[in-house]
Amino acid sequence: MKNVKLSNGIRITLFLSGIMLVFVLFNPIWRIELEAPQYPEGLVITINANGLGGDVDIINGLNHYIGMKTLHNEDFIEFKILPYLISIFALFFIVVAILHKRKLMYFLFASFLLFGTIAMIDFWKWEYNYGHNLDPNAAIIVPGMAYQPPLIGYKQLLNFGAYSIPDIGGWLFIIAGMLLLFCIIIDYRVGRKVGILNEGKSILPIMSIVTFLFTGCSSEPEPIRVGVDNCRYCKMTISDNKYGNEVTTKKGKVYKYDDSKCLFSDISEGGIVNSNIKDIYFVDFCSGHQLIKAPNGFFIKSNELKAPMGGNLAAFSSIDSLKVYINQLGGEEISWSQFSPLK
Repeated sequence: MKNVKLSNGIRITLFLSGIMLVFVLFNPIWRIELEAPQYPEGLVITINANGLGGDVDIINGLNHYIGMKTLHNEDFIEFKILPYLISIFALFFIVVAILHKRKLMYFLFASFLLFGTIAMIDFWKWEYNYGHNLDPNAAIIVPGMAYQPPLIGYKQLLNFGAYSIPDIGGWLFIIAGMLLLFCIIIDYRVGRKVGILNEGKSILPIMSIVTFLFTGCSSEPEPIRVGVDNCRYCKMTISDNKYGNEVTTKKGKVYKYDDSKCLFSDISEGGIVNSNIKDIYFVDFCSGHQLIKAPNGFFIKSNELKAPMGGNLAAFSSIDSLKVYINQLGGEEISWSQFSPLK
């Protein structure tokens, strides 16, 4: 094992991963998007290796009213050292590819994993301090309210929806790490068998990982949690999820509503742009938790339903369930095509 060098396929992959990290220096690593009715196009902060970008000045102005600290590049030592660390790792990948030393590759993996873990912990601590250490003399004070953005994913902060996700540079960084991990797995499993890791056979499975990373991320619906989740439109806590519904967007966001009326109002008023909507789901009235993709549902409109905001629309996963309830409640059977807001 000690005398068997890394295969050409692994060396090429490591070299390309090092080049990826060079591109990280010139692309945003992370982004936090803020959406609110008064900003239908949204506001964005991007985190680059050497500083912040995007709508920093506008967001600083808004945050001043709720007592949050303003953001300035010079306040973050990370922006001074991060370009050097990324450059070192890019060079490290390339050096391992050239020297094709197995021990160096394993040391690279351990170092890369440690760096990524520390970076995410540091990012979380920054978000925590940013969202919790508020000015007690701020113009707007909401008792018990903190404004910590999500580490990753979506979070509602008053009337703003905050969405945190890797940007181009971040995805390149993640892909480089995944490729390195895959090289480790291949080397560990079959590296001792000389000749198995030839150029063609080792490159194909590695490239399949890249394809998976780009195609495997999809937005999925989330269960509506009674007493926990708030309606995106009216901001009320959802207390009866039988009338609930939600939207998944092409960017992977999930917006939840306590009534179809709130959903349709949010779309008609431009809170969500139609072209950004991936799918709309309704809760099955019978189960109270199962989500039905809107075009596959069966619907009743009846004043006897008493939905929270007067939408009075119920969805069912089967026509048999619909017939049972329409006999009990009366009302009108309607199809998704009759009232869909996506026309």
